[in-house]
Amino acid sequence: MIKKMISELVGTMLLVLFGCGTAIAVNAYVTSVFNTAFAFTMLIIALAFGLVLIALINTIGRVSGCHVNPAVTIAMLIDKRIDIFDSIIYICSQIVGGLCGAYLLKYIFTTESVFGANGFDKLSLLPVVTTQTVALIVEAILTFVFVLVVLSASDEKNKTENPSLVIGLTLTLVHLFGIPFTGTSVNPARSIGPALVSGGDYISQLWVFIVAPLVGGILAALFYRFVIQENKKEVFEEEIEEVEEEIEEPVKKVAPKKKVVKKTATRKTKKVE
Repeated sequence: MIKKMISELVGTMLLVLFGCGTAIAVNAYVTSVFNTAFAFTMLIIALAFGLVLIALINTIGRVSGCHVNPAVTIAMLIDKRIDIFDSIIYICSQIVGGLCGAYLLKYIFTTESVFGANGFDKLSLLPVVTTQTVALIVEAILTFVFVLVVLSASDEKNKTENPSLVIGLTLTLVHLFGIPFTGTSVNPARSIGPALVSGGDYISQLWVFIVAPLVGGILAALFYRFVIQENKKEVFEEEIEEVEEEIEEPVKKVAPKKKVVKKTATRKTKKVE
């Protein structure tokens, strides 16, 4: 458990460090120096989050499963892939990791005042559109999509090729849509650290980026379990049918030999008698 705890802490720290760090660097330096279009900078930020998650899945994934997100952990709990004790340890580690990442960003970018925190209304790039309600809906939907893909791609029964790539690109996708609205959270641990370090209205708005991702994650887990996931009985029956088909031919070949062996054994028994 200690290894899992450390993996989730370090993983979440690196997610915040590289994802939010890229956002700070691009917004504060690249945009002002090169006068680049917003669409280009948004793509860079989205890719940063997606790529760092791919890297993390392929490293700490074998230790802890690489949740690095309380919404994912709660979804895994609902899907019975993790128990309640482990889920509490995971979530605590993720929050601490997010805080560590945010404070590292504060140390690196000493001249900045915002460290990748999420916000709505005046703190959004679309202040007229992104009301509190819109922020809640957008974050819940984006988290729903992301967690649903995580559950499906990480399910061994589905045999998804390159699950880390699928999950990482999905995180990139939700960022491409969500950045103009809220900066994209879909992860309470990713939002808590930057909000506390940035301070001000980011703290008062933080509850949205805790509640909405958790709601989205829970809905995704329920949807996956009762709508997408195959019925266990049906799966078991299909597996039995496949095994029967596989052994049918060998059984047919062995059956005549079995009869001969049985007859021979009977004859020998009679002779002995």
